Amino acid sequence: MTAVLEVSDLAVTFGAREGLIKAVDGVSFSVARGEVLGLVGESGSGKSVTSLAVMGLIDPPGRIARGSIKFEGQELVGLPEEDFRRLRGRRMAMIFQDPMSTLNPVLRIDTQMIETILAHEKVSEKAARARSRDALAKVGIPSPEERLVAYPHQFSGGMRQRVAIAIALLHGPSLIMADEPTTALDVTIQAQILAEVQKLAEETGTALVWVTHDLSVVASLADRVAVMYAGRIVEEGPVADVLTQPLHPYTDGLIGSVPSRNRRGVPLAQIPGMTPSLARLPAGCAFRPRCPRSTDICATAPEATDYGGGRKARCFHPLIDLETAA
Repeated sequence: MTAVLEVSDLAVTFGAREGLIKAVDGVSFSVARGEVLGLVGESGSGKSVTSLAVMGLIDPPGRIARGSIKFEGQELVGLPEEDFRRLRGRRMAMIFQDPMSTLNPVLRIDTQMIETILAHEKVSEKAARARSRDALAKVGIPSPEERLVAYPHQFSGGMRQRVAIAIALLHGPSLIMADEPTTALDVTIQAQILAEVQKLAEETGTALVWVTHDLSVVASLADRVAVMYAGRIVEEGPVADVLTQPLHPYTDGLIGSVPSRNRRGVPLAQIPGMTPSLARLPAGCAFRPRCPRSTDICATAPEATDYGGGRKARCFHPLIDLETAA
């Protein structure tokens, strides 16, 4: 399949009092048309910074230090902001965790949606309004004609997020970056939105990168998963393979920490220690101080090893025999 998005050796740094912080370091992945990639990791792992870099939304003191981001074959790193604006919102869109990052609280929904269309296309206001109404209906908002004239505060949190998703879909983008858009919603609304987004990706061929810390979301939504830790992707592969037979000890720890996998009455499994500060990362593998399998060799940074079947991991002591892999 032809990749819609190709990220290669991406590094994003931020200047701080502690020195230069590597928020993202050597990240590479690709997403094909109609594919859903889950980008998973703890808070501070660099997954949100990665999505912002793809969208050209890294502001000083942050900067892309190296690497390549290609969207439909076009290099985005170094692209002038004016050219980026033509792409952003039309060919590529982003859904934020807080829908109020997208919605203006003092403007009606129809005003915001129509302006979004007219900013990129020369169509009549009537046609833009009809498309806005259809987009609301597509994400499951009842009585879309009536809801168009409402203000954001008249919607529930789940409905506001549906509106934000509808706005992202207005131009039928080739790529959507979704940064934990269902985290603050109750599980019923979350399940509905996940089902709708998955259906839309299949129907429209949109490539979707879903940033989350929730493995249950990834299991139900994604085709492939990339696990991030301390600014690096430590494991990548088809979601079913990664969740049933993880290669990296960190991935295994994340899966083991899911409450549903623990027996009743037994203390919850957890990864010892804390995520390291990006300003003071340990030498070699960043997970080394918390890893039960670490040895002296882990003081050297491991390279990504290809295990076949689309599976890769950065680990000297993977949870699989190298000779029997692939």
